Amino acid sequence: MATGSGMTIIPCEQNAKLREQIESFAETLKTEAHRLGDHGLDEAEFYNSGLFRGAVERIRGQFSATMREKRQFVSHILNFMTDGGYISDWASAGENNRHDYSVRLNSGKIAAIELKGCLDGNNTNIFERPPHANEFVLWSVCTNPGADPRHNAWSGIHTRLSAEIISRSQRVDGLIIWDMVCGTIGRPCPRCLVPAFDGLGLG
Repeated sequence: MATGSGMTIIPCEQNAKLREQIESFAETLKTEAHRLGDHGLDEAEFYNSGLFRGAVERIRGQFSATMREKRQFVSHILNFMTDGGYISDWASAGENNRHDYSVRLNSGKIAAIELKGCLDGNNTNIFERPPHANEFVLWSVCTNPGADPRHNAWSGIHTRLSAEIISRSQRVDGLIIWDMVCGTIGRPCPRCLVPAFDGLGLG
């Protein structure tokens, strides 16, 4: 995860204390979950029934599936760029496309943006450069406070994106990594006192 100069791939880092608390709570939840709720099952019946695993998978799926917060964030950024004259305009690409946004640059060229979550997931491998795009950008917006941003960036670039780029000859012109938890109690940030937009080079 570190380069030869001792620098890490990105400056954001995981909150080690929070990670320990998450792991400890997860262990407690696994062993004490049968005491929660009014399911009427004893301990053995509860864990053999699939209720616990099913509930965990449902919660996991709900967290993974929701993109509303991420899309709102990206909309704010693109509107900010439009108002500031950094881009001409932008539009959502719609449900039928494999990319999420189409951005018209001031030069008239089109940049297509594919929105991703944390880069360590299988979703990182799923992308297709649209034929009309002059530039194609992948934008990672991670919202998981328990994630390790340095590992995610390394894993996403070296074991997922690079493999797809090489094996499918997919050209990717840019990668944006934005950790929405950065600067909060869940993610110490070396630039936490810098305004958010300045972190994107827009300030």
